[in-house]
Amino acid sequence: MRSVRARAAIGATLVVAVALVAAGLAVLSVLRTNLIDQADLQAEVAAREVAGQLALDTAYADLDLDDEEDHPVQVTDEEGRVVFVSQGLRAISGAGSAGVSPVPSASVGATPSPGDDDDDGDDDDGGGSGRPERGEVSSDDPDFSDGTATVDGKKADYRFAAVEATTSAGITLTVHAGAPLAAEQEAVNTVRGAMLTGLPLLLAVVAGVTWLVTRRALRPVEGIRREMAAITASEDLARRVPEPGSRDEIARLARTTNETLTVLEASVERQRRFVADASHELRSPIASLRTQLEVAEAHPELLDLPGAVADTVRLQVLAADLLLLARLDAGEKPGAARIEAGALVREEVSQRTADRIPVMVEVAEGAAYEVSGSRGQLVRVVGNLLDNAQRHAENRITVQVAADGRGVRVEVRDDGAGVPEDERERIFERFVRLDDARSRDDGGAGLGLAIARDVAARHGGTLTVHRAPEGGAAFRLWLPRAA
Repeated sequence: MRSVRARAAIGATLVVAVALVAAGLAVLSVLRTNLIDQADLQAEVAAREVAGQLALDTAYADLDLDDEEDHPVQVTDEEGRVVFVSQGLRAISGAGSAGVSPVPSASVGATPSPGDDDDDGDDDDGGGSGRPERGEVSSDDPDFSDGTATVDGKKADYRFAAVEATTSAGITLTVHAGAPLAAEQEAVNTVRGAMLTGLPLLLAVVAGVTWLVTRRALRPVEGIRREMAAITASEDLARRVPEPGSRDEIARLARTTNETLTVLEASVERQRRFVADASHELRSPIASLRTQLEVAEAHPELLDLPGAVADTVRLQVLAADLLLLARLDAGEKPGAARIEAGALVREEVSQRTADRIPVMVEVAEGAAYEVSGSRGQLVRVVGNLLDNAQRHAENRITVQVAADGRGVRVEVRDDGAGVPEDERERIFERFVRLDDARSRDDGGAGLGLAIARDVAARHGGTLTVHRAPEGGAAFRLWLPRAA
């Protein structure tokens, strides 16, 4: 039961078994009903023939009975007494309340007695009593019942029909005529036997076909499992699972698995590069700081205090950037505080007193540009964009805050050399610095723009770079308005 194939085969077999059993029972019920209806018709015809002869005052000995063995007849009077039975009938049961066992031999061949049915001589038809009129057979539907009869020493099951007839003398007689049920029982037993014989074979075929079809359908899944196990064991994320040529769910599963492996491979590769680049970036300031401290220890007069402070600051900034990236990669959610973008930009610019180039802020008077998120992270984005502009601008840096559709646009422009079009996406990768910004003095660690885009994305916004009207770069931060 741990196998999908086994569960599918067992489930399909059970469903088919229930359906076949229900269908078989329905077929047997319909067949039995039809055969019983035929027996009812035969019994009714036999009973009405005899009843018609009795209504015409035919003597019992002169009754014309067709096939007395297949259609035994018993006649009872109004008191339920047996007044006539067909030749060879010795015992009967179940033929209404008039059935007796055994049948008195004295009643065989008796002649109906005219008798007096009413002492007052009233010879009307007894209207309102529900009986047939004198000399007629009841037109009502006969009463049917199941019973047994012994004819010529053979006991068998019969279907009996009871029909009333009234003689010209006003005597009401009830004719019980039977039709054998042997054919019905034989047919039902034959069909039942065929079903019981064929059902196991059919269920075995269903189970086998379901097993084979499920096995064939799940064969690609087993291939995917084996390849995933091999990838896990080898840790080679460049491998891919086989994709079947079909367009079913398994093919979509294989494609999705390969897409997941691609993303995972890129993530692991980025993590490896991140660790390598972080190690390299940390090694330089730490080595420089250690060298200066060792020199200062041996020759205090040669201590480069400003250089040591600069290396320490750079190391501190780099550690803060790495810590922020680690938190972002771990899925840290931004806050939900309402922040006025214009006020945030003005505050950040006012605190940058050591910038090489003054920053111009363009915000419409009285306008409110509220966004939601983490104030500290958004300040970091604006600060990183301004740091980047300070490294590349010639004489002018402008920050503009304006509405943009359903969001707020914060644009930082400079008049520097700009960013080549083919480099406008690469500069947002981690530890990526263009050739003219690779020196320790001009460029940072290459994390500022990567952090800025990552923070923007986690706030539901975007960060792109374009060509500024001043000729340099225009970094455009778009954030959705606060609800």
